[in-house]
Amino acid sequence: RGGAGGGGGSSSGVGGALVSSRFLLSSRPVMARNSLSSRFRRLDIDQFDENRFVEEPDGADTGIGAGAPESDGGPGPEVEAALRQGDMLRAFHMALRNSPVNTKNPAAKERAQEVVMKVLTSFKGSEIEQAVNSLDRNGIDLLMKYIYKGFEKPTENSSAILLQWHEKALAVGGLGSIVRVLTARKTV
Repeated sequence: RGGAGGGGGSSSGVGGALVSSRFLLSSRPVMARNSLSSRFRRLDIDQFDENRFVEEPDGADTGIGAGAPESDGGPGPEVEAALRQGDMLRAFHMALRNSPVNTKNPAAKERAQEVVMKVLTSFKGSEIEQAVNSLDRNGIDLLMKYIYKGFEKPTENSSAILLQWHEKALAVGGLGSIVRVLTARKTV
């Protein structure tokens, strides 16, 4: 009949439960001291959220689509020369590589849009798939941006050609490419 926890509690019947609860209450400060630790708060779990948007500074060089057209007329002359030589794939890559995604200058974006549209409409239907397959994920997304921009300002027969480009880009980039383009803050 001796009390296990002292203080007049007994170990039998209801008194045993009281002794156990007293024991738990007496050990609680140790638990509270450990739970007050703030070491776990040093980890920023938001950095692992894939939906978190991080603003990149203007002028950040991220590969395809990061360069802005030069002040001497942009990529137009080099792209024109490649088109005249019949090197469609090189003209295509040069036009996308020099797109002014990181600039806020609407005139530069308009010039780049005209150059890209000229390149896209110069391709034969049978060459489109090869050109699309030569791009990485960022290139596909950039191409989709220009395709949608071309749909905004259609010219003669451009919509039919852009639909062919869209079909091939969708086959390679999937629906994720469309979602990324429609939700992107940086436009072409």
